[in-house]
Amino acid sequence: MIRNLLPYAIGLMSLSYIFIIPPEPEGLKLVFKLIPMALIITYAYLLCPASRQQKHSLLLLGLLFSMCGDGLMKWFVAGLSAFLIGHLFYTASFIRRMRFSWPRAMTFIPIAIYAGYMSIQLVHALQDSGQSGLIAPVLLYVTVISAMAWTAILTGNGYAVIGSLLFLASDSLLSWNMFVSDISHSDIWIMATYYAAQFFIANSLKEPSASLSTTPQFHAKF
Repeated sequence: MIRNLLPYAIGLMSLSYIFIIPPEPEGLKLVFKLIPMALIITYAYLLCPASRQQKHSLLLLGLLFSMCGDGLMKWFVAGLSAFLIGHLFYTASFIRRMRFSWPRAMTFIPIAIYAGYMSIQLVHALQDSGQSGLIAPVLLYVTVISAMAWTAILTGNGYAVIGSLLFLASDSLLSWNMFVSDISHSDIWIMATYYAAQFFIANSLKEPSASLSTTPQFHAKF
């Protein structure tokens, strides 16, 4: 029962944070930012089978470090580091669930092209703004999140694929808005894609029998 109600609670609290909670006081805003992630972690934990395997624990750790990153983003490098560790845990989980096929493997090419384009734009923007010290950690992060998205695609799990690509979109919007140029309504787009990404990634833990009857395994058809 609780597990079935949690998606609604996650959606409600995510929308509350994005559209209702004011930016001040900052502490209250941070608490409401973390609540959806706490609910997503709880939901993911309840999705795990009783005999939890390493792939489940690694993904739960990824969610936990992402939540830590949310709390630390006031200190950019610390928050970035927490998210980077989270992506490494996601990647390790996805590697343990890989279902290799050449069409999936070839998605490395568009992901690499996109990562290269974003890296070039971010490096130029950081150099122009006198923040060259951030170039190395930002490039490392782009590499790691791109690898995470690729390994998610290799699983063939539709939830993992959608979640990882939404995460890539969210962080691209964040970095572009922060370093390159302003994006209209950026906070809404960034957080909406972020919470959706984490929710889909959590749903990738569903066992086939727990999935919706219309899409019992939700595997990407390629």
